[in-house]
Amino acid sequence: MRIDINSDLGEGFGPYTIADDAALMGVITSANVACGYHAGDPVIMDRTIRLAKDHGVDLGAHVSYPDRMGFGRRQMQMDLFELEKHVLYQLGALDGLARPAQHRITHMNPHGALGNLACADRAVADALVRATRDFDPEIAFLVLSGTALESAAREAGCRTFNLFLADRAYTADGQLAPRARRGAVIKDTAAVVARVQRLLAGGGVETIDGETLHVKVQSILVHSDTPDALAMANAIRGAIAATEGAVAPLSAL
Repeated sequence: MRIDINSDLGEGFGPYTIADDAALMGVITSANVACGYHAGDPVIMDRTIRLAKDHGVDLGAHVSYPDRMGFGRRQMQMDLFELEKHVLYQLGALDGLARPAQHRITHMNPHGALGNLACADRAVADALVRATRDFDPEIAFLVLSGTALESAAREAGCRTFNLFLADRAYTADGQLAPRARRGAVIKDTAAVVARVQRLLAGGGVETIDGETLHVKVQSILVHSDTPDALAMANAIRGAIAATEGAVAPLSAL
């Protein structure tokens, strides 16, 4: 069993940082890099891309609504054609900085409110898939099991990898619990590792309401802004090794 460990990185702005990207790069195998809409700027994007390249970490596009003030966590009313162009714009920005660093975009993972909506709304999911496929049909999608984005990407002939968010609670329908709900963000490292161990052992995931949800997993995500994210990522590597598994970037799965 080979599993990817990924994290959302490059989420600072100007002189401000939100996580220890350099340390996390030594633990993860794939990175989702903010493309300037919810966070990030050209200098931060360039630095993060080069860190990924130096560590042999796959490069992903972490596209978002244009909502830096709200960190991309507020839903926006946007025409689907307009949304496609905003996604293309962000892919172009990341690719433009990746090429001089001799790195390439391997996957897509939509951020925040856009990602949540794409999981639930097929029209939004289709718009994301169209934009990404038009840009580069080889780009894969990180998807939650059983969601609209998974169906849209697969039906369009795009590669998908099933993602498990280790530090986020799920609802019974396989969606992420709203961040405003108590317990939606899991900050205790031991609790995060226990969830991963249970999932890898085939026991599914306990939802925020105490039910059992069975999901597929090929990639495990730790948010870089979750407290003790580095310790969590290291502990997850240990949990994978304990099952006689190995970590590997998405491109090697």
